[in-house]
Amino acid sequence: MRSGEKERLGTIRMITAAIKQREVDERITLDDSQVLSVLEKMIKQRKESLEQFKAGNRQDLADKESAEITLLQSYMPAQLSGAELDALINEAVSAAGASSIKDMGKVMGLIKAKAQGRADMGAVGAKIKAKLGG
Repeated sequence: MRSGEKERLGTIRMITAAIKQREVDERITLDDSQVLSVLEKMIKQRKESLEQFKAGNRQDLADKESAEITLLQSYMPAQLSGAELDALINEAVSAAGASSIKDMGKVMGLIKAKAQGRADMGAVGAKIKAKLGG
């Protein structure tokens, strides 16, 4: 507030409001993994909005969404590298005994717990599908 960063302050207030809203709706206190899921959802919403604004030639709004995405990502844990993600997928495939695309749910369940907030689960799903021959 004192540094005069109104955009940053607004985004931080939006984060706290979303967390409090979920706590009130579900009558619980969120733990770290649940807070990460709130942040992931907010980032996903901003990315979808960004695409819409770019399609509608609204560069001013696209720039605002892009800035919010950057700020939200600064509160997320460090992303896994490609090699770390591949190692995690290989470990989960062997642990689940997965041999075909039918076992993808088991593998995703194992990976989701370890990679939440640290990897794009859509990209992880695509890599698992390719590894299992889907």
